[in-house]
Formats: sequence, C-alpha cells, structure tokens
Amino acid sequence: MDRAEKVEVVSSLQQAFAGSGAVVVAHYAGLSVAEFESLRKQMKAAGGQVKVAKNRLAKLALKDSDIADISGILTGPTVLAYSEDPITAPKVAKTFADKNSKFVILGGAMGSTELDAEGVKALADLPSLDELRAKIAGLLTQPAAKIASVLQAPGGQVARVIAAYSDKGEAA
Repeated sequence: MDRAEKVEVVSSLQQAFAGSGAVVVAHYAGLSVAEFESLRKQMKAAGGQVKVAKNRLAKLALKDSDIADISGILTGPTVLAYSEDPITAPKVAKTFADKNSKFVILGGAMGSTELDAEGVKALADLPSLDELRAKIAGLLTQPAAKIASVLQAPGGQVARVIAAYSDKGEAA
C-alpha cells in the first residue's frame, strides 16, 4: 500500500467515524470468508458498515475525529463496525458474536464515550430509534383512545336505560 492509498484509507475512516453514532471494534481471526460476508450483509441490511483496516491507519483516523480514543483496543486482527444509528452496529455485532465464537467484541465508542465489551452488549440490548418512536407514538395515542371510550360510555348507558324502559313498557 503506497502513501496515497494510506491517506485515502485514513480520510475514508475519518468520514465514517464522523457520520457514525457508534463504532464497534472486534477480533475476527478464524472467521471464514463466507461468515465474514454474512456479517457484512447483515450489517448493510441493518444500515451499518463493516471495515477491516490496519490498526495504525485506524489510530491515525481517530486522532482527528470526535470519537472517543479507542486506540487501546486496536490490537491484532480487528474489524470496525459502525452505523449512523447508535444501536444498529452494536446490535448486529452482538447477534453475530452470539452465533460465531470466533468473532469477539473488544469494545467501541458512542460519540465521545468509550465503551468496553460489556458496554457494547448493553447498548445492543436497548431498543432501536424506530422502536422507541413506535412506543412513544403508542403511548401518545393510548390516552386519546381511553378518553373516547369514556365519553362514549355515558351515552351508551343512557341508550340502554331508555331501551330497557321501552322494553318494559311494551311488555306491560
């Protein structure tokens, strides 16, 4: 790899770090090509990306970024998984790590916060942004539905009383 290619790799990593909500660092030694491609496909389908870069170049890219300094965990054969949504990359990485023992999560970063392996796994257990939005929308519509049912109830009770009196009058 010549100097121009290294500069290009560092700048692409800086752009990736700048636009990411979370970065996950993991060891991938021992994964087959098919398994690694499966990880790439899963991450891409979820809205994230996976990159293998030389640790030295990744450390250079980290120096000029707003991301926490995770250079301490960039040792050995590492892979970087990142996504715009802070939950996507950790969730896909954790799911993949659960199925593949050769994929070991080392840690990561969420913005300026450094995460250890347990922090990444805890972040993965949180609901995604879309799931949270759906829950909030459901909570907001629930009171309106309850108010509508409460307002309908007295009218229905009056109608039942009148119907009961009319049935009683017809029976007499």
